[in-house]
Amino acid sequence: MKKTMSKTTKSNFITYGMVIVIYAIVQILTATGSLSSLFKGLLVPLCIYVILAVSLNLTVGILGELSLGHAGFMCIGAFVGSFFSKCMDGTMPDGLRFFLALVLGAAVAAVFGILIGIPVLRLRGDYLAIVTLAFGEIIKNIVNVLFVGRDAAGFHFSLKDTMSLNLAEGGEVIVKGPQGISGTPKDATFTIGVILILFTLIVVLNLINSRDGRAIMAIRDNRIAAESVGINITRYKLMAFSISAGLAGMAGVLYAHNLATLTALPKNFGYNMSITILVFVVLGGIGNIRGSIIAAVILTLLPELLRGLNDYRMLIYAIVLIVMMIVNWSPKAQAIMSRYTPKNLLNKKKSAKEVN
Repeated sequence: MKKTMSKTTKSNFITYGMVIVIYAIVQILTATGSLSSLFKGLLVPLCIYVILAVSLNLTVGILGELSLGHAGFMCIGAFVGSFFSKCMDGTMPDGLRFFLALVLGAAVAAVFGILIGIPVLRLRGDYLAIVTLAFGEIIKNIVNVLFVGRDAAGFHFSLKDTMSLNLAEGGEVIVKGPQGISGTPKDATFTIGVILILFTLIVVLNLINSRDGRAIMAIRDNRIAAESVGINITRYKLMAFSISAGLAGMAGVLYAHNLATLTALPKNFGYNMSITILVFVVLGGIGNIRGSIIAAVILTLLPELLRGLNDYRMLIYAIVLIVMMIVNWSPKAQAIMSRYTPKNLLNKKKSAKEVN
């Protein structure tokens, strides 16, 4: 048992170390001026995608349920965090305000995860995917027709236009329907993004290796057998779903604080965003947390790295996707890759020395 625990701990520290090493390399490249402004602009989105991929893997890989509503939870976190920061701007220190925005955005997204999960998690497979996809679209459309203003009398809400808010003189419109929220403080940085990635990894990896995590994976592997030994199916499903939603909401807050204007456009929080996050999970390996990180980084940077090869960019991108899929899902490819792990290579060297 001790050996298994030390193996797990070592694997977790390798994952944390991988993130820290990448952060250190990026900081060195930035300090030496080797990083272009284009790639500097991609650093925070990169952190956002990694958090989203790891958190969705908790639902898809560990719980074993196909969810396409992750962009909806991200949208909730983004608008709640942005709204809070806009209202509290200038009333408290920037660091405290941003921290509270992160906590509030994650908490509200997690609550929505529970509320949506109670009826939705009774469904399975394609039905669950369709309902969660519909949830994401409903959230996006509600935000696009929501107007919120503030004056001396308090907050005013409307689903028509800014005029119907009936704001007193000196009042301010905060949420402007399809125009979203503008003027959110740009507090998001690469360092904060990496800290949030590490926090996400700590939460997810510790959950996976805990008693609750083993119960969740038991439900994934055999629902009937898990229920027969007394595992509360609803409780553990809601736990995984709400934690995943909360982490997506946290990524949304980071996303909102990286933009001058936050709008609920289809490209930001629509169907394509949910599919993109799912692609990171699938290509990185369902249930493979480290693979989700690598897939999110590669698939975010690759289009930019290939921008100089305009004629062949999408062709190379497609080839990389196919190769990643083969490597991650082919048993033969995995067997070949396992032969060349550092541990196996070390064992081969030891046996060769013994023979000599």
